[in-house]
Amino acid sequence: MAFQAGGRRPAPRPVPATPEAQAYLQDYAALLEAVPFPSLVVDHRWDVVLANGAFRTLFQGIGPHPTAMPADNFLRFVLFHPDASAVLGEHESSWCLPMLAHFASAVERYGHDHGLQAIRRDIAQDPIMEAAYRQGLPHWIRAVGEEAVEHDGAVRPLHHPDPRWGATECRVVVETPRSLQELGYTRLTLVLRDRRRTPHREGRTRRAASHLRVVAAGE
Repeated sequence: MAFQAGGRRPAPRPVPATPEAQAYLQDYAALLEAVPFPSLVVDHRWDVVLANGAFRTLFQGIGPHPTAMPADNFLRFVLFHPDASAVLGEHESSWCLPMLAHFASAVERYGHDHGLQAIRRDIAQDPIMEAAYRQGLPHWIRAVGEEAVEHDGAVRPLHHPDPRWGATECRVVVETPRSLQELGYTRLTLVLRDRRRTPHREGRTRRAASHLRVVAAGE
């Protein structure tokens, strides 16, 4: 059900155990496909369970990567794919740090999860990423508040391959019906915003000043 555009996943993802859950996901995939904006369903590791055509279009120009394709694991894509900044505007401050904050929260909740542990090891192998995680992230969360972990409502820049959108913004909308929640999944939609009505950045994204290159910029 999930789109795979090259590369391979670190480990196979579990399939819902019951036929009812599998049938629900098949029908939900049809619903997702009808949504005009990029939309995906992820588990607590950010493994992508479902992704629609608009999501595939947004990332159609992304090159192959063994473990960090956007429709395999979105967290890994944001953190580790060298092409991520080609689509995700202000990549470090608007995408990497919020995702690192969410990852830190997930580690606190699911500390023994093998998939999360594997991501933590990969972060540790990158000196800049490790410094950002250990030093820059706490500083950034203090600067912007605990809401940094919350994706719903955030406005973030994008570079869409369709010239009708081009350099634009999206609002991240998190909508998770009960049936998805019971399966341990979350749905996110990147609602593309008309550039003519969004001349200025808003909310949490506007206040995100720190990034991965300058780990302790404010200290």
